[in-house]
Amino acid sequence: MPCRLVLVSLLAATLPLISQTLPTGPHTEIEAFNLRLEQATRNMDNAAMLALWADQGISLLPSTKPIVGKAEIAAFLDNATAQIKGATMEKFEMTCHDIDISADTATEWCTEHQVVLMPGGKPPFDGRGKMLLVLKRGADAKWHLFREMWNQAESN
Repeated sequence: MPCRLVLVSLLAATLPLISQTLPTGPHTEIEAFNLRLEQATRNMDNAAMLALWADQGISLLPSTKPIVGKAEIAAFLDNATAQIKGATMEKFEMTCHDIDISADTATEWCTEHQVVLMPGGKPPFDGRGKMLLVLKRGADAKWHLFREMWNQAESN
């Protein structure tokens, strides 16, 4: 039997066993969502960030009126990044806790720390925050950010 055929047969026989040992389910899906959120934030990628939001999402930020729907969220993100054009994310860390799932809705709270290097010799932004996230499973079977509430956290 040629070596290639043996390898293909071996892979075909073990793939069902491997897939059974991989973690799956809503908690794993939400953890994967959180990784995508971290990556979009770390890369300051507005398109990737917007893709995580539900169409009817609402962001509740301090001292800001509610930002309602993807169009307003996109405008907010574009405006925020335009104000710091040339800035780069040096560090972004996010830790989420207490995922609670009920049908197609999930909640969790997260802490975040970010350091953004500002252009033009301005001092870096070094901020910490706390977030409450509400996720909804969409018609595409993926979790989307439905509500976000953020406030500043104390420095360590």
